[in-house]
Amino acid sequence: MRRPLHYAAQVAEALRTETIGGVIMLIATVLALIWANSPWSGAYEALRSVVVPGPLHLTLYEWAADGLLAIFFFVAGVELKEEFVHGELSRFRDAILPVVAALAGMVVPALIYVGVSWGVPNAARGWAIPTATDIAFALAVLAVTASALPMALRAFLLTLAVVDDLGAIIVIALFYGDKPSFLPLLAAVVVLAVFGLLQRRRVRSAFLYVLLGVAAWVLLHEAGIHPTVAGVACGLLMNVDGDPSPAARADHVVRPVSAGFAVPVFAFLAAGVPLDLSALEGVFTDRIALGVLLGLVVGKFVGVFGGAWLSVRLGFARISPDLVWRDIAAVSVLAGIGFTVSLLIGDRAYQGDTGVTTAVLMASVIASLLAAALLRIRVRTRARDDI
Repeated sequence: MRRPLHYAAQVAEALRTETIGGVIMLIATVLALIWANSPWSGAYEALRSVVVPGPLHLTLYEWAADGLLAIFFFVAGVELKEEFVHGELSRFRDAILPVVAALAGMVVPALIYVGVSWGVPNAARGWAIPTATDIAFALAVLAVTASALPMALRAFLLTLAVVDDLGAIIVIALFYGDKPSFLPLLAAVVVLAVFGLLQRRRVRSAFLYVLLGVAAWVLLHEAGIHPTVAGVACGLLMNVDGDPSPAARADHVVRPVSAGFAVPVFAFLAAGVPLDLSALEGVFTDRIALGVLLGLVVGKFVGVFGGAWLSVRLGFARISPDLVWRDIAAVSVLAGIGFTVSLLIGDRAYQGDTGVTTAVLMASVIASLLAAALLRIRVRTRARDDI
C-alpha cells in the first residue's frame, strides 16, 4: 500500500510544476485535434454534447468550461492573493511594470480585434477573446526553453499573467454572463462572506470549504453569472499568513488536480476542431477569426512590450537590473498564448464557432514557436556573454 501512495505523491509533486502541467495540456489538445479530424469525429462531438444527469442539465463540455475551470481559477485566485500580500504586487514600484504591461496587453489586442472586425455583424461580442494570456501554457514554454534566464523574467511573466487573468475574470463576470438574478446572487455573496470569515478565523475543515465553494458555484450559476467567478473569489479569500498558510496548503492539494485533470479535460473538450485546408484558410477570410489571431499574435506583443517600455520611459516603473529589453520582448511574444481563457470567452461569445477556436489555437501555436525561438536566442546570447 505504501508504494502506490509514494508514486501518487511523486505524480502530484510533478504536476505542481508548470512544465508538466503544460505538457499534459498540450497532449490533451493534440489528442482532441486528432480525434476531431479523424473518421470518428462524430463520436467526439457526441461526447462533448452528452448531458450529465442532474438538476443543472449541463453537457459534458459545459461542466468542463463552467465547473472544472473553476478549479483552475481558484488556483489563479490563490496565486493572485499571494502576489498581492507577499509577492510582486505588494510593492508598487516593482509591481507597476508588469501591471501596466498586462493592462496594455489587454487593451491593444481588443483594439486590433475591433479594427479588423469592424462592421461585421455581432463582431462586438468577441472583443475580449484576444485579451487573455494562458498562465500554465506560457510558464511551461518559459520553463522548457529558458530556465537559465534570470528568475526576474519568470516573476514578470507570472505577475503579468495573474493580472491578466484577474482582468479576464472581471470581463467574463461583467460582459459574458446573463442578466443577474438578485436572490441567488445575494445568497452567493453571503456564502462567500462565510467562507472568508472562516478563513480569517483559521477554521481548518477542508470538507466545509469545499461545500461552501460548491454552494457559491451553484448560486452564481443560477444567478446568471459565469460560475468560474466562484473559483477566483474563494482563492482571493484564502488566508496567506502563516507557515504554511491555509492558502499554501490548499494550493498544494488543488494545483495537481487543476494541472493534471481540470485544465487538460477542458482543453480536450474545447480544442477539437476541424483543421483541414479550408478551415485554416477560413481564419484569414473570416474577419472575426482574423481579428482574434492578430489580436493575440500582434496585439499582445505590442501591448505588453509597449506598456512596459512606456511605463519605464515615463519614469514611474523600473526594469529589473537582471533583465534587458530583449528579454521583455521575448516574453511579450509569449503573452500571445491565449488558449484556456480565450477559448472560454470565445465559447461564451460565439458558442460552437470553430473558426474562433481555430484562430485561438493557431495564434497560441505561432506565439509559442516565436517566443521559444527568441528565448533560446536569449539563453545562448547570455551564455556567450558570460564566457
